[in-house]
Amino acid sequence: MHLVKQIALLFLRFRNPLKTVTMKSVRRHPVIAAVILFLFIQVPVFISDSAAADTRNISLPQPQLLAVPVEKSFDELVRAEADSLYNAMELSTTGLESEAFQLAFKGYSKLLHDGLVTLTNILTIADFSKSSSQRRLFVIDVEQKKILFHTLVAHGRNSGLNYATSFSNKKESNKSSLGFYLTLDTYYGGNGYSLKLKGLEKGINDNAYERAIVMHGSDYVNTAFGRSNGYMGRSFGCPAVPRKQAVPIINTIKNGSVLFIYHPQENYVERSAILNS
Repeated sequence: MHLVKQIALLFLRFRNPLKTVTMKSVRRHPVIAAVILFLFIQVPVFISDSAAADTRNISLPQPQLLAVPVEKSFDELVRAEADSLYNAMELSTTGLESEAFQLAFKGYSKLLHDGLVTLTNILTIADFSKSSSQRRLFVIDVEQKKILFHTLVAHGRNSGLNYATSFSNKKESNKSSLGFYLTLDTYYGGNGYSLKLKGLEKGINDNAYERAIVMHGSDYVNTAFGRSNGYMGRSFGCPAVPRKQAVPIINTIKNGSVLFIYHPQENYVERSAILNS
């Protein structure tokens, strides 16, 4: 107890060098000295524990993961735009197959990107998945989101009767050729006002110009002919249109627009360099 008393006195002298009444009380009462010493020892421990507790309770800011935008591929962007156009124009109600429009718009976008298209707002689709008696030619203004023409179109006589099922790039085959074409200039021939076409797909339709595959008007492309015969009139491979509509259609799409002739043949999509580039 004597040692405890001496330590307490030293502490008090350090805190207050004057001989106060408090110091005298400590000298006379060792118990008080012991309590003071105990408190003196516990205060640093309490402060230390409190600091540790405060440290544990501090919520450190968590690193935020920055949302890095994922770049979409060309195909993804084109498909999204095609879906948007197809829905906005309600093309499903016209009978145009979604796949036909998707492929047509993809090829059109690729050719546009490559700088091959000069008449950039026009996309023409001949959907040969449909009967020849159906209106299966679509001339679309993709910028204005309008169907400019929706009418009949013939296929080659050796491609099939009512439905086109066989296609060729060979001369004198009298068959239609699938794929992408670029419209060229016009001329007057045996079928009247006609539009030259350039086939853009090697091995698929690149012989179109030499085969004289053109767009022209014809009297056998009309609903009366179809009702009488059970099928529409057929060409030598040309996408012939109704005579009365030939001039306005040709004048709308001539000189550098895209024409796409579609049929759901799997080997065409696999072979098309435009769709797979």
